[in-house]
Amino acid sequence: MSTAKEEIETEEDFVVEDADDGEAPVEVAKTNLTKRRIIDNYLEERRLQKQLSDYDFDL
Repeated sequence: MSTAKEEIETEEDFVVEDADDGEAPVEVAKTNLTKRRIIDNYLEERRLQKQLSDYDFDL
């Protein structure tokens, strides 16, 4: 086993991303969530319409 400290090489040329780049995935997530809610609402409406059509009003 070696007890000598090894020097760790680090890359000092890193690129800082713009703050605008971080917002793009958030917009995609919001639109995906909006689309999902629209689909869920549509399916719920269809389910309720089917229940209404199947309901026997002559109780």
